[in-house]
Amino acid sequence: MVKHYRPPGKKNEGNAARFITRSKAIKQLQVSLPLFRKVCILKGIFPREPKKKVKGNHHTYYHLKDVSYIQHEPLLERLREIRAYQHKVKKAEAKKNPDRATLLRQRSPAYKLDKIVLQRYPKFLDALRDLDDCLTMVHLFAALPATEGCIEVKRIHNCRRLAHEWQAYISRTHRLRKVFVSVKGIYYQAEVKGQKVTWLAPHPLQQVVTDDDDFNIMLNFLEFYEALLAFANCHLYHSINVKYPPILDPRLEALAADHYALSRYFDANSRSSAWDRQDSCLSGSGKVESQQIGPLVDESELRLAQLQHQLSSNEPGALRHLVEDVPGEDEEDNDTRECKKLFKDMKFFLNREVYRDSLLFVIPAFGGIVSWQGDGAPFEEDDDSITHQIIDRPRQDGKICGREYVQPQWVYDCVNARIILPTGDYLVGRDPPPHLSPFVDNDFFETEGVINPAEAEAEAAREKRKKMKAHEKQHHHELIMELEGVTDSSSISNIDNLSADREEPDHDYEQVEEDNRIMSEIEWSRRFRGSIESIRINRQRKKRLDDVIRQRRRNLRRT
Repeated sequence: MVKHYRPPGKKNEGNAARFITRSKAIKQLQVSLPLFRKVCILKGIFPREPKKKVKGNHHTYYHLKDVSYIQHEPLLERLREIRAYQHKVKKAEAKKNPDRATLLRQRSPAYKLDKIVLQRYPKFLDALRDLDDCLTMVHLFAALPATEGCIEVKRIHNCRRLAHEWQAYISRTHRLRKVFVSVKGIYYQAEVKGQKVTWLAPHPLQQVVTDDDDFNIMLNFLEFYEALLAFANCHLYHSINVKYPPILDPRLEALAADHYALSRYFDANSRSSAWDRQDSCLSGSGKVESQQIGPLVDESELRLAQLQHQLSSNEPGALRHLVEDVPGEDEEDNDTRECKKLFKDMKFFLNREVYRDSLLFVIPAFGGIVSWQGDGAPFEEDDDSITHQIIDRPRQDGKICGREYVQPQWVYDCVNARIILPTGDYLVGRDPPPHLSPFVDNDFFETEGVINPAEAEAEAAREKRKKMKAHEKQHHHELIMELEGVTDSSSISNIDNLSADREEPDHDYEQVEEDNRIMSEIEWSRRFRGSIESIRINRQRKKRLDDVIRQRRRNLRRT
């Protein structure tokens, strides 16, 4: 069979046909580099690493199918229209026509990411698995200050609203499992629909945004994460028969009491749903009963509709509904029931120096009732039903009898241990115990009367090493006595007892092995390696010579 001639460069095969460089992809799509990056972030397309890079290692490669997938995306055409429209605005500003420029900005076209979210996450569980980075990014921007020309105030408020809505759902359904306060921030882990979601929230410190930071890429990710978290919150709220988006009390929002406002909204929706179910049951009865009870139901619904404005903000029992059963949610598992009763029948009050947002999220998630020092609080500090007061500095005035004054770490340690720890180590002015990470797979909390399994194993291994060292010393001493011709068993036993009773420092043998491995991998010079090898050979020769001498002494002693 004759092989046909193919001119070189006319047909690509292998990696050259499957992958394309970024510059060629931009030329093929006829877009700019920032727009190409934005579309790739929104569509979830990332660079690839082919086995053989045809154009060299200094290029960024994309799969050809991904580029073709972007080319037929309706969002790309919409972004081109927006870019052309922005040129009209700039042209009006250049011609010094501010009225037309303002009118064009008001009529600026927009786009939605609904279909893209549905394409990337066909099932809700897929979206829950990808919420870790989403929640971390949203909580980060919720704590950043607004900067002119970079981060808008509207976007920060939106991130703060989405973060509070997520925390309100987790707190209401008691899905929080672990909390860890670290240097980077506060780590949270919740279990939603069987999926573990972990995110990081920054500390409430003043953030300084410098000009060196490039937020363009982060804002593109944030744009998609906002849409994703909004859809997740909507689905979760509807799963417990709560309307979304929530309508909050504007007075509480002005006082930055979003957690309390959301709890009241949950309570109002749960009551309204209960009245709706009662109304549906009553509608199936006779006409006479419905005519008698109908006006009462209408009056109750009207009262519930006005609950947001009629419920007093300082009502002591307003937050008690956080521990009630949520209608419409799935059957609770053992962890949820355990977390729900941890702070049951406990009432907390937060001093103003304590980080309020974190504790307002954690304490109700485990069944507690909480208030704070400031406007909009449900109850004041002088309430007699308060059981614990969270403070972080010594009090100048006297303490109130009948309540515990503890540091904030006590709450987090109780949450991670799933028990109410003694408050003696967490009193103000004392150094609290180490705050250990709950994400390590061991039991690190030691309570009174309970033996820690990890510590028991470590103690047993330590005792075993001590016994082995004692037996080794005894054997070595017996050899020395035999060489010297001493057969006094009493002296040997006395020395054995001394060696067994003596405590030696506990060496970290794993660290020693690691150091030996690292030293063996170091590349020494040829001359130095020769010196080390000669020393090792001399030691082996000396050891063999000592063995021969010891054997000869034994033979002479026997004869």
